[in-house]
Amino acid sequence: MVTGVAVVLSLMTWFSATAVLPEIKEQFSLTNTQSAWLTNAVQLGFAFGALVSSFIALSDIFPLTRLMAYSAVSAGIANLLLLLDTGATTLILARVVTGIALAGIYPPAMKFIASWFKTGRGLAMGAMVGALTLGSAMPHLVRAIGFSVDWTVVVVVCSIGSFFAALIFGFLLKEGPHGFPKTKFDIRHMGKIFQNRPAMLANIGYFGHMWELYAMWAWIMLYISYAFSSELNLFNASAAAFVAIAMGAPGCLFGGWLADRIGRCNTSMLMLGISGFSALLVGFVFGGPTWLFLVVVMIWGFSVVADSAQFSAAVTELSDSRYVGAALAFQMGVGFSITIFVIWIIPIVANLLGSWRWAFLVIVPGPFVGMFAMYVLRKAPESVAMADGNR
Repeated sequence: MVTGVAVVLSLMTWFSATAVLPEIKEQFSLTNTQSAWLTNAVQLGFAFGALVSSFIALSDIFPLTRLMAYSAVSAGIANLLLLLDTGATTLILARVVTGIALAGIYPPAMKFIASWFKTGRGLAMGAMVGALTLGSAMPHLVRAIGFSVDWTVVVVVCSIGSFFAALIFGFLLKEGPHGFPKTKFDIRHMGKIFQNRPAMLANIGYFGHMWELYAMWAWIMLYISYAFSSELNLFNASAAAFVAIAMGAPGCLFGGWLADRIGRCNTSMLMLGISGFSALLVGFVFGGPTWLFLVVVMIWGFSVVADSAQFSAAVTELSDSRYVGAALAFQMGVGFSITIFVIWIIPIVANLLGSWRWAFLVIVPGPFVGMFAMYVLRKAPESVAMADGNR
């Protein structure tokens, strides 16, 4: 519970700029390209930080709580740099640094929570991704509640949350009884990650999932805004975006609970299928009725992240125990690298089509690629190592 609170508070910095992007764009006279990179820069920084962390096995060498505490302070400070009137380049670099700092929180937090659970690990790690989801949604809530408040308040609140998270990481948490052995840097560990076929299948499932997830999260508020302005009727797009993203929190808990009972592969395939069809269906209900559009968006928000923790849980169970941190960081580093391209291409597709209605068709293939990878993994004999034999 305490770990989840810290993750929520620190991850508020992820979408702090996205939640107030229209105001930042006007304040600093940003172009559309610069505005897009303000969102994407966090993904770039996270991917870079996670891949470097994987290469040097940082979270397998360094104490997890200390690493997360330092990273939370860094994320809070980097987020405050948005308040400096120093031009687009500095703003984008500040977001890159924020992403690098967050790479020192999320992957280590997944390894940290795994140290407390062997049985029920799917649910426990689902709770962590639920915390990530709530943290990502919180800036939209702050914006929705105080939509008449200056945008700088949203940024400051998110940074303060990250500083509080650092205190929790540093002083209230300790690793659990099922901790993983510490190791020393050895470049050969990267070869072991690549050669582990079952873990790589779980990674491919995750990559298909990530093709969809952050593109949805990054652009859902704008998508809802365009739907409301053209066809539908709803007062507060920020509130709708918050609920859509926040629906992923109970989705993660449900996905974790289900995975511990029917298996990681089965649960992942189910949720990938639901979210993939939701991404396809949302364009058909773009013109209403309003209630149906909102139902589809909420189902999408629930399912799009419900399986996320299961790919990470699978890696903790299928990887060499000495390099679980490096394997998780690798999975997330590559996964978030994929999100950079998809987040970038969505508005370009919308411009080419002349409307946002069908822009999300770009992300539909990802979940179905992920489904196939998890189907293949389920057939592999090594998959019995997952979830106490539940594939």
